[in-house]
Amino acid sequence: MELLFEITGWAGAVAMLGGYMAVSMGWLQAGSTFQTVNLFGSCAFIVNGTLHGAWPSVVTNVAWFLISAVALLRMRAKQRPAPAVAQTQESPSLGPDTAAQVIVSAARPAAGCA
Repeated sequence: MELLFEITGWAGAVAMLGGYMAVSMGWLQAGSTFQTVNLFGSCAFIVNGTLHGAWPSVVTNVAWFLISAVALLRMRAKQRPAPAVAQTQESPSLGPDTAAQVIVSAARPAAGCA
């Protein structure tokens, strides 16, 4: 079981360093993929640090995890479509100045009709 925790720690190190290198070299944008790699890496370091009693590392990686999780949630919220809002449309033949005149003239009774 200890070997599994060691492999987890090394996988986290590779993920975080690989993600950082990819963003630093311009191969990857600092978007959801980068944050997901950071999330995975920090989880792996939390598991490994806990096994070894490396509490400063665990606390640092809990903070790293929270930063990545919040960033992913904010990115997800921005991707959601905005709720549909009823929009008014003007007739292309009527400009804003003539629309009121048409409404007023339509409401006025025609001459000669009583």
